[in-house]
Amino acid sequence: MRLVPERRVFHTRAGLALVADAYGDPGARPVVLAHGGGQTRHAWGGAAAALARRGWYALAIDLRGHGESQWSPAGEYDFEVFAEDLADVAASLDQSPVLVGASLGGLAAILAQGGAERGPFSAVVLVDVTPRLELDGVARIRSFMTEHLERGFATLEEAADAVAAYQPQRVRERNLAGLEKNLRRGDDGRWRWHWDPRFMNRESRLSPEVTGLRLTDAARNLRVPTLLVRGRMSELVSEGSVREFLELAPHAQFVDVSGAGHMVAGDRNDVFSDAVIGFLAELAPELREVG
Repeated sequence: MRLVPERRVFHTRAGLALVADAYGDPGARPVVLAHGGGQTRHAWGGAAAALARRGWYALAIDLRGHGESQWSPAGEYDFEVFAEDLADVAASLDQSPVLVGASLGGLAAILAQGGAERGPFSAVVLVDVTPRLELDGVARIRSFMTEHLERGFATLEEAADAVAAYQPQRVRERNLAGLEKNLRRGDDGRWRWHWDPRFMNRESRLSPEVTGLRLTDAARNLRVPTLLVRGRMSELVSEGSVREFLELAPHAQFVDVSGAGHMVAGDRNDVFSDAVIGFLAELAPELREVG
């Protein structure tokens, strides 16, 4: 069993190289973990290791324009291209993977799975994301992501201060090594978030209204085992959003994680990992379609 991650590179139909950390036995059933917007694959380190210990092959991937994955030359960062990328990763594996997607990764998973006649995943775990998101929460996250977009931070400590102000419920880490993985140092010596700034200025190929309808239709078309994990303190997913999603996908299971906000895996990794592992254990030995 490999608990020290091995670096893997996947190539998409658009010609982009996506970097991933692989945990566990490559011959085991795969789980692909797709992070949220502005994050990197390192957000999944604890969960991926926990999955590997339970016998899964966990692949935590940097989405296009994030972390060590390539940036889109044309600045294409709408939900549809992220969905295509995830489908390409799944197609390159020997077995159809479970897809665990947080926020952006979850929306892309809904489109990839529910928007196709036969989706690429054997099961889907959505982490604090549904087709309808609370606009105030979206605005707050966007404000945090753009506040230091150009100037960045003079030191890692300054970046840690910004994160602590944004997430006061989380205990501040004294060791900044984890935070450093989510930053890149420019030629001017300043630290900036490890993603393409054009991600925040993206223009979708579809209008927000059409994208919203596509997400709703795709969620209604989910036929594989599905789990929705919400942070009870979430600013993006309300109880009403959960009810709407469960009406669209009545076969889906739901877990509400107390003491966690939008960054569920980071806020309560132990509870999050147990919920996902428990859901996957119910699927063994065979994943099946529902309905």
